[in-house]
Amino acid sequence: MVKVKVFVTLRESVVDPQGTAVQKALHSMGYKEVQETRIGKYMELTLEETSNLDERVKEMCERILANPVIEDFHYEVLEESVSK
Repeated sequence: MVKVKVFVTLRESVVDPQGTAVQKALHSMGYKEVQETRIGKYMELTLEETSNLDERVKEMCERILANPVIEDFHYEVLEESVSK
């Protein structure tokens, strides 16, 4: 078994109203140094090891984990195997 960390973020060209709301809240709490806030998603997948792991994870991201029209994604495959 391997663990894959998936990060999904809105594309830079897409307005992030949730990020804007968080930034305003941070400013109101005195954290004026925050210049920009963008909100994303983080997922951890535990998968059976396979020879085409990268291809399968990319396919999962493109088909269901991220919206390719407005979101970008990247993922990291952890080097160490996960045991149950």
